[in-house]
Order: sequence, then C-alpha cells, then structure tokens
Amino acid sequence: MSEPAPSTLRSRAEALAAPLPDLQAQAERLARTLLLGGHGRRQAGMGDEFWQYRPAQMGDSARSIDWRRSAQSDAQFVREKEWQAAQSVHLWVDRSAAMQFASSKDIPSKGARAGLLAMALSILLMKGGERVALASLGTPPRIGALQLTRIAEGLSTIDEVDYGTPDATGFLPHSNAVLMSDFMGPIEAVEEAVSKCADLGIKGALFQILDPAEEAFPYQGRTIFTSMGGAMSHETLRAGDLRDRYRDRLAERKDRLSTLAQSAGWRFDTHHTDSSAQSALLWLYAALEGPR
Repeated sequence: MSEPAPSTLRSRAEALAAPLPDLQAQAERLARTLLLGGHGRRQAGMGDEFWQYRPAQMGDSARSIDWRRSAQSDAQFVREKEWQAAQSVHLWVDRSAAMQFASSKDIPSKGARAGLLAMALSILLMKGGERVALASLGTPPRIGALQLTRIAEGLSTIDEVDYGTPDATGFLPHSNAVLMSDFMGPIEAVEEAVSKCADLGIKGALFQILDPAEEAFPYQGRTIFTSMGGAMSHETLRAGDLRDRYRDRLAERKDRLSTLAQSAGWRFDTHHTDSSAQSALLWLYAALEGPR
C-alpha cells in the first residue's frame, strides 16, 4: 500500500484551505469519535474551569467558601477549579521500510495505520490545548494548523532503512512521549531511548503495530522471507516448522517491551492493523494520562 502524499494528512478540523482528500478526512473523522475535551491534568489549582466541591478544611479562608453551595447542607464547601497545565507531547513514528508491510490489500500497512493514528492523536491533543512535536522534524512542540501541516509532511516520508531506531533527541524534560513502531528491529535502541526519557522525567507509551500475519505466522511449505528494504532474505522449504519458534521469539519481544515500559512508568500495548483504529486512538490518548 503506497503512502499518502503530505496533503492527504492535513487537517480539515483546522479549516485549512486545501481540498479534503481521503486520508485527511479519515484522520478528522477518527478524532471526532473521541471528543474527550481538554487534556489538562485534572487536579486542583489555578485555572478557569470548575472541577469539584470539597468539604471545607482547617486553614481554608472564608473567601474560599462557596456559601451558596454550603447553604444547601449543614457543612461548608470549597469550590475548586481545575489546574489545566498545557503539556508537551513528542511523537516518534517509525517510517522505516518494515512499516510498509501489509499482508493483504484489504488492510492498511503498518506505516499507514501509524500515520493515521499519529495524525488523529495530534488533532485531539491540540484541541485540548497541548503542544505536539514529531521527533523526526527536530522541532519543538507547538500548537496550531501550521504545526499539523509540518507533522503531516513528516509522516509522509519513508526511511530507506529496514527497521526504525527511536530518537529521543530534543525531548523536553517532564513532557510526554509516544514511540510507535513494530519494534521488530534491535531492541537495544528502544531501551536506550526509553532510558533517556526516564532520566528526563518523561512519561509515555510504547505502541507496537503489527500486521495480523506477523502475529499468526500462517506460512506453510516453501517460503522466501525478504525484508521490505531487501537487505535480508531467508528461504525455507518448511515454513510451518518455524511457527512455534517464531511465536516464542515474538512473545519474548513483547514481554521485554512490556517490562521496559513498566520499569520506566510507561505503558505498552500491541495493535493489529486489522483491528479498530478508534480503540487504538482511545488507548493512546488514555496512555498519556500515565500508567495504569
């Protein structure tokens, strides 16, 4: 499946003047299914939005008491506002050759699904007042239509390498991050990136995207396995004999990624390209609220 042109990833939500091609509309529709409101961290503090009433405590001033609410009961209540601190979110999206794989014309490639999710997540975050950056661009997190255009252009590129290498260079301390890949390449690079993020107080998620064939390994008989970039090739006469070993190694890889995420206070999940993009987007959005 070919990758969409940069214009196909631009956002109708931000009322850009360009025509609205298919993938652009897909990203906007996907974001609209999750109208979750502001992404501000929900805790008491300086802000404009009402959060909750709580019983008055020793030390609360008389000015902080909501007398109208308190008149409805025998207790006194304080009206708290929500502290909505805008966050910075860094997205690293694997654009390597491996991500262009799709086992069927009826499902998107891993790269196409990653691009759609990254774009829709950017829309949601910016609607909530968050600043977003795409790691491959090397620019700081920003908000607005121009930044969405930059992200779209970055997501339209394809790297010539077989497997992507996460890059946390330029990530801001105490920000959030999402690393999105099949994570089939050397895992040491992933561990190094997550360790660097943890040292900077960055929280986030590892989101693995796999084609269903990569999970099930449905191959039988004589099969030639060739990497998408063409750098590696392996021929076997009995592909079915490799299934158990392959699945064991995939399970080991997932367990290692899960352990890595847990040790850093991150979250980890695996998504298959024949599954719902909406549920994947919901998971990604929720993951930025912290570990569960």
